[in-house]
Amino acid sequence: MLDAVELVDGVVMRLLDPGDGPALAEAYARNREHLAPWEPLRTPEFFTAAWHHRDVAGALARLQAGTSLPFVLVEGERVVGRLNLSDVVRGVFQNANLGYWVDGEATGRGLATMAVGVALHHARAAGLHRVQAGTLVHNTGSQRVLERNGFARFGLARRYLRIAGEWQDHAMFERLLDE
Repeated sequence: MLDAVELVDGVVMRLLDPGDGPALAEAYARNREHLAPWEPLRTPEFFTAAWHHRDVAGALARLQAGTSLPFVLVEGERVVGRLNLSDVVRGVFQNANLGYWVDGEATGRGLATMAVGVALHHARAAGLHRVQAGTLVHNTGSQRVLERNGFARFGLARRYLRIAGEWQDHAMFERLLDE
């Protein structure tokens, strides 16, 4: 099992736990407006503990299958962020997709930058060759986090994901882990 890592000032990054559903529901509800411009439209059910209990179970099944590394950032019992290495592909690709968010009240502390660095360490330890991430073209903050962690922009994916109710272009970034 992967060890928890203290990022800064008592904020810990650890693997998702089966009991994290209620804390995740509370975190998403607390950050509803903060995350809305960067995420898909959410149904009212998304903000319930029951929805997140099911989502956590699915994420842990993907962890066991070796196709995902799901992390949370916690401060005490409170979730203040989430980071996923998902869609792990083995064989000749050895790639994962990276996604993350940080609580609106916890931004500006370097948490995302540190968490991405820890995730890259785990990706390397898992034998991955490459990690990729997409950001909305206007999400310069997230792009800076990636660049600080050695990611390079490699393209533009037009109308890549339906975010905030609209198909939106994404700047694509990659990090080769043997560099």
